[in-house]
Amino acid sequence: MTASPSTVVRDKTVHLRFFASVREVLGIASESWQTSAQTVGALRDELLAREGAYAQALARDQVLRLALNQVLCSESAELPAGAEVAFFPPVTGG
Repeated sequence: MTASPSTVVRDKTVHLRFFASVREVLGIASESWQTSAQTVGALRDELLAREGAYAQALARDQVLRLALNQVLCSESAELPAGAEVAFFPPVTGG
């Protein structure tokens, strides 16, 4: 069965972690998210589409560091099921 273009298939769960100013804007430190994204950048775009605080905290004009399974990565990094993805500003406090 083929999904229609308006149907979004969310086929894997990833674990999101938010640090410093990103956490402050969102008001949460972590959450699980069902996604069909194949890369970390596509995941960011998916989260941006949630609008509101997510659009503010993860906006493309925000300089953010990304980590995949506790290793710094680029947005082109492949996103496996069960991965932990962290979003944080370039400099964080203690």
